[in-house]
Amino acid sequence: MRGIVRRGLRLELVAGLGIALAMPALAAPAGVATTTVLTAPQTTQSNAQTCSLTSFSVSVASAAGVPAGTVNIEDGTVSLASADLDSSGKTSFQFALKDGAHSLSAVYASNADFLTSSSAAASVTISNQCNSEFAVTVSNLTPTSAANTLTLTPGQAGTGTISVTPLQEFVSKLTTPAFVTISCSGLPDQASCIYTPESVEILPDQNAAVTSSMVLQTYAQSTALASPATRPGKGSSPIAWAFLLPGALGLGGLAWGARRRRGPRGQVFIRGAVRHWLNRLSLVALVCLVTLLGTTGCNPRYGYEHHGPIPNPPTPAGTYTVTVTAQSNNGVTAITQNTTFVLTVN
Repeated sequence: MRGIVRRGLRLELVAGLGIALAMPALAAPAGVATTTVLTAPQTTQSNAQTCSLTSFSVSVASAAGVPAGTVNIEDGTVSLASADLDSSGKTSFQFALKDGAHSLSAVYASNADFLTSSSAAASVTISNQCNSEFAVTVSNLTPTSAANTLTLTPGQAGTGTISVTPLQEFVSKLTTPAFVTISCSGLPDQASCIYTPESVEILPDQNAAVTSSMVLQTYAQSTALASPATRPGKGSSPIAWAFLLPGALGLGGLAWGARRRRGPRGQVFIRGAVRHWLNRLSLVALVCLVTLLGTTGCNPRYGYEHHGPIPNPPTPAGTYTVTVTAQSNNGVTAITQNTTFVLTVN
């Protein structure tokens, strides 16, 4: 009996040991391997400034579908920014790096379906970097006929992307978010710019560019006129009343001013010189009053409500240089940077 019990205990121990050894294998990730590629960084000068902007893109691929998730950008051991991959497994970055040598790499974070992977390091050297806190650029102008040109017809709207790229040294000193307000100037009459958002936020340790969507609206000529106002239940014209009422009052005033008093023998007596002049002054005052009443039919509001506004003109044709301004305030001084693009109205 004891032998049977011992044998059963041994079997349980062996089974338990086998399960314990198999657990790490069951817990190991079963995701698909991925490959992360970082394109060679391209360094350009931002428009209307001397800030060096480093741009590149990242793509993540696998043998089983398009990876989804987040890519982190590292400069040596410093994490610069992160972004989500789009539906094609790609994303892009833009930085205003400080002077010196940089070694950039992209790291794809794993998820339940795909394993992590890192790109090869790419080197870039920055010299004579601007001392501005940020740079502003315009891209993705649509519709366009040439580089950095937005081409519209009156009544048409165009779009673009405004990027505010903070300098790496500026971001490293931030302890609270910095807000940058975007505006434009140099537009022709009958045109306007709308930004979404109008104010972008730069967070501490956020080295990547932040963007705002621009919509530039032009306007076609308006041909609509306001219909003359009518008074419900009245068939006569208000303009006719403007003449008839003052005329009737004026005739009544003349009749009142010409009143005379006859004595017992039919003689006409005037009430005296004082009463005579008072009557004349009253008549003059009455004439002034009815004249004022008559002019109410000619005031600007009357004309607007009964004749309608002049049709709005279209956005004038021509070529215009539009200035986009990004402005922030550090509590002491205002920080302003500009860039330009060309607006052509045909």
